[in-house]
Amino acid sequence: MKICRLLGWAALALVVASASSQAQNINAAGATFPYPIYSKWFDEYHKLHPNLSINYQSIGSGGGIAQLTAKTVDFGASDGPMTDDQLKQAGFKILHFPTVMGAAVPIYNVPGVSTELKFTPEALAGIFLEKITKWNDPAIASANPGVKLPSDDIIVVHRSDGSGTTYIWTDYLSKVSDDWKNKIGKGTSVNWPSDELGGKGSEGVTGTIKQTPGSIGYVELIYAIQNNLSYGLVKNAAGIFVKGDLGGVSAAAAGSASTMPDDFRVSITNAPGKDAYPISSFTWLLIPAQIQDAAKRDAIKGFLAWMLTSGQGYCEGLGYAKLPPAVIAKEQKAIAMVQ
Repeated sequence: MKICRLLGWAALALVVASASSQAQNINAAGATFPYPIYSKWFDEYHKLHPNLSINYQSIGSGGGIAQLTAKTVDFGASDGPMTDDQLKQAGFKILHFPTVMGAAVPIYNVPGVSTELKFTPEALAGIFLEKITKWNDPAIASANPGVKLPSDDIIVVHRSDGSGTTYIWTDYLSKVSDDWKNKIGKGTSVNWPSDELGGKGSEGVTGTIKQTPGSIGYVELIYAIQNNLSYGLVKNAAGIFVKGDLGGVSAAAAGSASTMPDDFRVSITNAPGKDAYPISSFTWLLIPAQIQDAAKRDAIKGFLAWMLTSGQGYCEGLGYAKLPPAVIAKEQKAIAMVQ
């Protein structure tokens, strides 16, 4: 009996050891913009694959790119595609996989104003260049007839960390304002006018806006909704004021599906179409093309395949727009490039 018990314990130990050896931990970091959907996805995928855990740090796109380049994470995430220089500096091939689409929206805290404000491209560029400094400036007032705007100073709030949302925002401003393009440009981090306030992460920006009367900033649509922040309509390329929502984001991406480049690095800000919300974007997972650990490679490829199918079903409930079917089909083929 003693021998039987010993054999039983040995067998159990082998089973436990085998299960433990199959456990897989994958580390990732990057954009805050898609964090709510990524958190949901990784949790749901873990339920399907209990031995696989994907640990994601929501540290901003700049941080995600930096950690992936340093090879301290298995994959990264960014709301802005990596530049040619960033890809070259990495020293290894990195693939872009669009995951969902979203919007960056202008949020504000204007005392006494409860209506949804409208912003022209010229007004937004002027505000963030600090050329428009009062809330009742004609550039704002003319787009909002009947709204009693105060003469309060405008306090601009931006992301202080490297941010894909900043990339989306500045990419848009660079398209609609030559002055912005020439003086500031686009990027996950830019040289902001010195008087502006910075907030770390989307949480930092929303918190600063809430606490600062007269302020304006930008965050992802989902954060504006979750924090009950006022956010304005933006005049699109067709001359129509559109509020950031799933329909407007999908409309902005409609024309990009058929022209999506093979590397998936594309901008859909200031897209044509009367229904298009002009500050829309894809967001990307950044996956190494070569993954030496076969178990991690297979796990990541399996997640990508699930994300493009079942995972898309979670998007709209969390404030994100699904990928266009044509983009999904192209990505499904691209998964084979991860080797």
